[in-house]
Amino acid sequence: MKKIAMLLVFSVLFISCNPANDKKVLKTANGRINSLLVVMKNSQWQGDLGNELRKILAEPVIALPQPESQFEVSQVPLESFGSMFKATRNVLSVSLGDENSFTVNTNVYASPQKIITIIGKSEEELIDLIVTNNKKIVSEFKTSDLATVQRNILKKYWDPTKIKTFQEQGYSIKIPRNYNFVDDTGDFVWYRYHIDGANSMEIITYSYPIESENDENGNAIVARRDSIGKKYIPGEVKDSHMITEEAFTPHIFEVTLDGKKAFETRGKWEVKGMYMAGPFLSYSVIDKAKNRVVVVEGLTYAPSVNKRDYMFEIEAILKTLKINQ
Repeated sequence: MKKIAMLLVFSVLFISCNPANDKKVLKTANGRINSLLVVMKNSQWQGDLGNELRKILAEPVIALPQPESQFEVSQVPLESFGSMFKATRNVLSVSLGDENSFTVNTNVYASPQKIITIIGKSEEELIDLIVTNNKKIVSEFKTSDLATVQRNILKKYWDPTKIKTFQEQGYSIKIPRNYNFVDDTGDFVWYRYHIDGANSMEIITYSYPIESENDENGNAIVARRDSIGKKYIPGEVKDSHMITEEAFTPHIFEVTLDGKKAFETRGKWEVKGMYMAGPFLSYSVIDKAKNRVVVVEGLTYAPSVNKRDYMFEIEAILKTLKINQ
Protein backbone atom coordinates (compact mmCIF):
# COMPACT_ATOMS: atom_id res chain seq x y z
CA MET A 1 0.00 0.00 0.00
CA LYS A 2 2.89 2.37 0.81
CA LYS A 3 4.35 1.79 -2.68
CA ILE A 4 0.99 2.56 -4.30
CA ALA A 5 0.62 5.70 -2.19
CA MET A 6 4.11 6.86 -3.16
CA LEU A 7 3.36 6.25 -6.86
CA LEU A 8 0.20 8.35 -6.57
CA VAL A 9 2.15 11.20 -4.94
CA PHE A 10 4.81 11.13 -7.65
CA SER A 11 2.12 11.04 -10.37
CA VAL A 12 0.39 14.12 -8.94
CA LEU A 13 3.73 15.95 -8.65
CA PHE A 14 4.64 15.05 -12.24
CA ILE A 15 1.30 16.25 -13.61
CA SER A 16 1.38 19.49 -11.60
CA CYS A 17 4.94 20.25 -12.72
CA ASN A 18 4.37 19.35 -16.35
CA PRO A 19 4.69 22.56 -18.45
CA ALA A 20 1.86 21.35 -20.67
CA ASN A 21 -0.51 21.75 -17.70
CA ASP A 22 0.89 25.15 -16.70
CA LYS A 23 -1.63 27.01 -18.83
CA LYS A 24 -3.01 30.21 -17.33
CA VAL A 25 -6.73 30.05 -16.65
CA LEU A 26 -8.41 33.41 -17.30
CA LYS A 27 -11.68 34.59 -15.82
CA THR A 28 -14.54 35.50 -18.13
CA ALA A 29 -14.42 39.14 -19.20
CA ASN A 30 -17.22 41.44 -18.14
CA GLY A 31 -18.70 44.55 -19.73
CA ARG A 32 -21.28 45.19 -22.39
CA ILE A 33 -20.61 45.13 -26.11
CA ASN A 34 -19.65 48.59 -27.44
CA SER A 35 -18.42 49.75 -24.05
CA LEU A 36 -14.91 50.33 -22.79
CA LEU A 37 -12.97 51.43 -19.72
CA VAL A 38 -10.44 54.26 -19.96
CA VAL A 39 -7.64 54.09 -17.37
CA MET A 40 -5.96 57.47 -16.87
CA LYS A 41 -5.58 60.29 -14.34
CA ASN A 42 -8.78 62.15 -13.50
CA SER A 43 -7.12 65.49 -14.27
CA GLN A 44 -6.07 64.26 -17.72
CA TRP A 45 -9.54 62.85 -18.45
CA GLN A 46 -11.08 66.22 -17.60
CA GLY A 47 -8.57 68.15 -19.70
CA ASP A 48 -7.39 68.34 -23.32
CA LEU A 49 -6.30 64.70 -23.36
CA GLY A 50 -9.73 63.50 -22.32
CA ASN A 51 -11.41 65.83 -24.81
CA GLU A 52 -9.36 64.30 -27.63
CA LEU A 53 -10.33 60.79 -26.58
CA ARG A 54 -14.01 61.70 -26.34
CA LYS A 55 -13.95 63.03 -29.91
CA ILE A 56 -13.01 59.52 -31.03
CA LEU A 57 -14.83 57.26 -28.58
CA ALA A 58 -18.09 59.22 -28.39
CA GLU A 59 -18.40 59.84 -32.14
CA PRO A 60 -22.02 59.15 -33.19
CA VAL A 61 -22.79 55.99 -35.15
CA ILE A 62 -23.86 57.04 -38.63
CA ALA A 63 -27.34 56.47 -40.07
CA LEU A 64 -29.18 55.94 -36.79
CA PRO A 65 -32.44 57.85 -36.21
CA GLN A 66 -31.33 59.02 -32.75
CA PRO A 67 -27.73 60.09 -31.93
CA GLU A 68 -25.85 57.25 -30.25
CA SER A 69 -22.12 57.23 -29.49
CA GLN A 70 -20.12 54.30 -30.83
CA PHE A 71 -18.90 53.43 -27.31
CA GLU A 72 -20.24 53.75 -23.79
CA VAL A 73 -17.19 55.01 -21.91
CA SER A 74 -16.24 54.78 -18.23
CA GLN A 75 -13.03 56.13 -16.69
CA VAL A 76 -10.99 55.23 -13.62
CA PRO A 77 -7.56 56.41 -12.41
CA LEU A 78 -4.71 53.88 -12.40
CA GLU A 79 -4.80 53.48 -8.61
CA SER A 80 -8.42 52.27 -8.88
CA PHE A 81 -7.66 49.75 -11.61
CA GLY A 82 -8.00 46.71 -9.35
CA SER A 83 -9.02 43.11 -9.92
CA MET A 84 -12.67 43.92 -10.66
CA PHE A 85 -11.82 46.45 -13.38
CA LYS A 86 -9.03 44.27 -14.78
CA ALA A 87 -11.65 41.80 -15.97
CA THR A 88 -13.26 44.43 -18.22
CA ARG A 89 -13.71 43.34 -21.84
CA ASN A 90 -12.26 46.49 -23.46
CA VAL A 91 -9.60 48.61 -21.74
CA LEU A 92 -7.79 51.71 -22.99
CA SER A 93 -4.87 52.72 -20.76
CA VAL A 94 -3.30 56.16 -21.27
CA SER A 95 -0.35 57.47 -19.25
CA LEU A 96 2.89 59.43 -19.26
CA GLY A 97 6.20 57.56 -19.43
CA ASP A 98 9.82 57.60 -20.57
CA GLU A 99 9.03 56.72 -24.19
CA ASN A 100 6.24 56.94 -26.76
CA SER A 101 4.48 53.64 -27.45
CA PHE A 102 1.20 52.19 -28.71
CA THR A 103 0.57 48.52 -27.93
CA VAL A 104 -2.36 46.13 -28.32
CA ASN A 105 -2.72 43.03 -26.14
CA THR A 106 -5.32 40.27 -26.03
CA ASN A 107 -6.61 38.27 -23.05
CA VAL A 108 -4.28 39.74 -20.43
CA TYR A 109 -6.45 39.48 -17.30
CA ALA A 110 -9.63 37.93 -18.72
CA SER A 111 -11.07 36.41 -21.89
CA PRO A 112 -12.16 37.67 -24.34
CA GLN A 113 -10.33 40.93 -23.67
CA LYS A 114 -8.63 43.66 -25.64
CA ILE A 115 -6.26 46.12 -23.94
CA ILE A 116 -4.72 49.09 -25.76
CA THR A 117 -1.91 50.87 -23.90
CA ILE A 118 -0.75 54.32 -25.01
CA ILE A 119 2.30 55.87 -23.34
CA GLY A 120 3.69 59.32 -24.16
CA LYS A 121 6.55 61.44 -22.89
CA SER A 122 4.22 64.45 -22.66
CA GLU A 123 0.52 65.19 -22.98
CA GLU A 124 1.15 66.74 -26.40
CA GLU A 125 2.86 63.56 -27.61
CA LEU A 126 0.06 61.47 -26.12
CA ILE A 127 -2.48 63.48 -28.09
CA ASP A 128 -0.40 62.97 -31.27
CA LEU A 129 -0.37 59.21 -30.66
CA ILE A 130 -4.13 59.16 -30.10
CA VAL A 131 -4.86 61.20 -33.24
CA THR A 132 -2.43 59.14 -35.36
CA ASN A 133 -3.98 55.85 -34.19
CA ASN A 134 -7.62 56.93 -33.89
CA LYS A 135 -8.88 54.49 -36.54
CA LYS A 136 -6.85 51.61 -35.10
CA ILE A 137 -8.23 52.26 -31.60
CA VAL A 138 -11.81 51.99 -32.85
CA SER A 139 -11.07 49.07 -35.18
CA GLU A 140 -9.37 46.94 -32.50
CA PHE A 141 -12.24 47.25 -30.04
CA LYS A 142 -14.95 46.85 -32.69
CA THR A 143 -13.33 43.79 -34.28
CA SER A 144 -12.96 42.17 -30.87
CA ASP A 145 -16.60 42.89 -29.99
CA LEU A 146 -17.83 41.56 -33.34
CA ALA A 147 -16.02 38.28 -32.70
CA THR A 148 -17.59 38.12 -29.23
CA VAL A 149 -21.07 38.70 -30.60
CA GLN A 150 -20.57 36.03 -33.26
CA ARG A 151 -19.47 33.51 -30.62
CA ASN A 152 -22.48 34.33 -28.45
CA ILE A 153 -25.29 34.43 -31.00
CA LEU A 154 -24.07 31.81 -33.47
CA LYS A 155 -23.82 28.86 -31.09
CA LYS A 156 -26.97 27.66 -32.88
CA TYR A 157 -27.83 28.76 -36.41
CA TRP A 158 -30.03 27.61 -39.27
CA ASP A 159 -28.36 24.99 -41.45
CA PRO A 160 -27.41 26.85 -44.67
CA THR A 161 -27.76 23.61 -46.66
CA LYS A 162 -31.48 23.59 -45.81
CA ILE A 163 -32.08 27.13 -47.11
CA LYS A 164 -33.15 26.92 -50.76
CA THR A 165 -31.74 30.27 -51.91
CA PHE A 166 -28.33 29.58 -50.40
CA GLN A 167 -28.14 26.23 -52.17
CA GLU A 168 -29.34 27.47 -55.54
CA GLN A 169 -27.34 30.72 -55.51
CA GLY A 170 -24.11 29.37 -54.02
CA TYR A 171 -23.60 31.62 -51.03
CA SER A 172 -24.63 31.62 -47.37
CA ILE A 173 -24.59 33.42 -44.03
CA LYS A 174 -25.09 32.06 -40.54
CA ILE A 175 -28.55 33.08 -39.31
CA PRO A 176 -29.14 32.52 -35.56
CA ARG A 177 -31.84 30.04 -34.65
CA ASN A 178 -33.82 32.70 -32.76
CA TYR A 179 -34.55 34.38 -36.11
CA ASN A 180 -37.76 33.04 -37.65
CA PHE A 181 -38.35 32.11 -41.28
CA VAL A 182 -40.29 34.66 -43.38
CA ASP A 183 -39.44 33.86 -47.01
CA ASP A 184 -37.08 31.76 -49.13
CA THR A 185 -37.86 31.92 -52.84
CA GLY A 186 -34.68 30.53 -54.35
CA ASP A 187 -33.64 34.12 -55.15
CA PHE A 188 -34.46 35.91 -51.91
CA VAL A 189 -34.10 35.04 -48.20
CA TRP A 190 -35.85 36.77 -45.29
CA TYR A 191 -35.59 35.93 -41.58
CA ARG A 192 -36.97 37.94 -38.63
CA TYR A 193 -36.18 38.21 -34.93
CA HIS A 194 -38.90 39.68 -32.71
CA ILE A 195 -37.26 41.95 -30.14
CA ASP A 196 -40.43 42.71 -28.19
CA GLY A 197 -43.96 43.52 -29.25
CA ALA A 198 -43.97 44.71 -32.85
CA ASN A 199 -40.25 45.59 -32.83
CA SER A 200 -37.97 43.40 -34.90
CA MET A 201 -34.64 42.81 -36.59
CA GLU A 202 -34.71 41.58 -40.18
CA ILE A 203 -32.10 39.73 -42.25
CA ILE A 204 -32.49 39.58 -46.04
CA THR A 205 -30.23 38.37 -48.85
CA TYR A 206 -30.40 38.40 -52.64
CA SER A 207 -28.20 38.74 -55.71
CA TYR A 208 -28.41 40.41 -59.10
CA PRO A 209 -26.34 40.30 -62.31
CA ILE A 210 -23.65 42.86 -63.10
CA GLU A 211 -25.14 44.66 -66.09
CA SER A 212 -23.24 47.94 -66.06
CA GLU A 213 -20.38 49.86 -64.45
CA ASN A 214 -22.89 51.26 -61.97
CA ASP A 215 -23.41 47.77 -60.57
CA GLU A 216 -19.65 47.35 -60.09
CA ASN A 217 -18.88 50.79 -58.66
CA GLY A 218 -21.72 50.97 -56.16
CA ASN A 219 -23.81 53.60 -57.93
CA ALA A 220 -26.80 51.29 -58.42
CA ILE A 221 -27.14 50.09 -54.81
CA VAL A 222 -30.15 52.23 -53.88
CA ALA A 223 -32.03 51.53 -57.14
CA ARG A 224 -31.41 47.80 -56.81
CA ARG A 225 -32.54 47.57 -53.16
CA ASP A 226 -35.66 49.60 -53.94
CA SER A 227 -36.58 47.20 -56.72
CA ILE A 228 -36.13 44.28 -54.30
CA GLY A 229 -38.29 46.05 -51.72
CA LYS A 230 -41.05 46.53 -54.26
CA LYS A 231 -40.88 42.89 -55.35
CA TYR A 232 -40.49 41.09 -52.02
CA ILE A 233 -41.19 43.39 -49.03
CA PRO A 234 -44.76 44.75 -49.15
CA GLY A 235 -46.34 47.03 -46.57
CA GLU A 236 -49.66 46.47 -44.85
CA VAL A 237 -51.63 48.87 -47.07
CA LYS A 238 -52.22 48.63 -50.80
CA ASP A 239 -49.29 49.63 -53.05
CA SER A 240 -46.96 50.12 -50.08
CA HIS A 241 -43.50 48.55 -49.91
CA MET A 242 -40.06 49.12 -48.44
CA ILE A 243 -37.84 51.77 -50.04
CA THR A 244 -34.66 53.62 -49.16
CA GLU A 245 -35.65 56.75 -47.25
CA GLU A 246 -35.76 59.52 -49.84
CA ALA A 247 -34.84 62.33 -47.41
CA PHE A 248 -31.59 60.67 -46.29
CA THR A 249 -28.66 59.86 -48.57
CA PRO A 250 -27.03 56.57 -47.50
CA HIS A 251 -23.35 56.42 -46.56
CA ILE A 252 -21.46 54.05 -48.86
CA PHE A 253 -17.92 52.79 -48.21
CA GLU A 254 -15.75 50.43 -50.22
CA VAL A 255 -14.69 47.49 -48.02
CA THR A 256 -13.61 43.86 -48.32
CA LEU A 257 -15.88 40.97 -47.36
CA ASP A 258 -15.14 37.28 -47.86
CA GLY A 259 -11.94 38.37 -49.60
CA LYS A 260 -13.85 40.30 -52.28
CA LYS A 261 -14.50 43.93 -53.12
CA ALA A 262 -17.71 45.06 -51.48
CA PHE A 263 -19.70 48.16 -50.60
CA GLU A 264 -20.92 48.77 -47.08
CA THR A 265 -24.09 50.86 -47.11
CA ARG A 266 -25.57 52.45 -43.99
CA GLY A 267 -28.83 54.27 -44.43
CA LYS A 268 -32.47 54.49 -43.46
CA TRP A 269 -35.41 52.57 -44.85
CA GLU A 270 -39.08 53.48 -44.87
CA VAL A 271 -42.31 51.93 -46.06
CA LYS A 272 -43.82 53.94 -48.87
CA GLY A 273 -47.31 55.07 -47.91
CA MET A 274 -46.87 54.21 -44.21
CA TYR A 275 -45.24 55.72 -41.12
CA MET A 276 -42.63 53.01 -40.68
CA ALA A 277 -38.87 53.56 -40.84
CA GLY A 278 -35.53 52.62 -39.32
CA PRO A 279 -31.83 52.02 -40.03
CA PHE A 280 -30.38 49.43 -42.39
CA LEU A 281 -26.92 48.03 -43.10
CA SER A 282 -26.03 46.16 -46.26
CA TYR A 283 -22.99 44.65 -47.94
CA SER A 284 -22.98 44.44 -51.73
CA VAL A 285 -20.22 42.01 -52.69
CA ILE A 286 -18.82 41.93 -56.21
CA ASP A 287 -18.66 38.28 -57.24
CA LYS A 288 -16.69 38.58 -60.50
CA ALA A 289 -16.47 34.81 -60.95
CA LYS A 290 -20.24 34.64 -61.47
CA ASN A 291 -20.69 38.18 -62.82
CA ARG A 292 -23.08 39.18 -60.07
CA VAL A 293 -23.51 41.22 -56.89
CA VAL A 294 -24.40 39.31 -53.72
CA VAL A 295 -26.25 41.43 -51.17
CA VAL A 296 -26.66 40.67 -47.47
CA GLU A 297 -28.68 43.19 -45.50
CA GLY A 298 -30.12 43.74 -42.07
CA LEU A 299 -32.53 46.32 -40.71
CA THR A 300 -34.22 47.20 -37.46
CA TYR A 301 -37.71 48.42 -36.63
CA ALA A 302 -37.78 49.67 -33.04
CA PRO A 303 -39.30 53.17 -32.72
CA SER A 304 -38.02 55.30 -29.81
CA VAL A 305 -35.49 52.62 -28.79
CA ASN A 306 -31.72 52.85 -29.09
CA LYS A 307 -30.62 50.72 -32.01
CA ARG A 308 -26.80 50.78 -32.00
CA ASP A 309 -26.40 47.34 -30.43
CA TYR A 310 -29.12 45.82 -32.61
CA MET A 311 -27.35 47.04 -35.74
CA PHE A 312 -24.04 45.78 -34.35
CA GLU A 313 -25.53 42.29 -33.98
CA ILE A 314 -26.77 42.49 -37.56
CA GLU A 315 -23.28 43.47 -38.72
CA ALA A 316 -21.83 40.43 -36.94
CA ILE A 317 -24.32 38.15 -38.75
CA LEU A 318 -23.79 39.69 -42.20
CA LYS A 319 -20.03 39.35 -41.90
CA THR A 320 -20.35 35.54 -41.81
CA LEU A 321 -21.01 35.64 -45.58
CA LYS A 322 -19.34 32.89 -47.60
CA ILE A 323 -19.56 32.76 -51.40
CA ASN A 324 -18.89 29.38 -52.98
CA GLN A 325 -15.87 29.23 -55.26
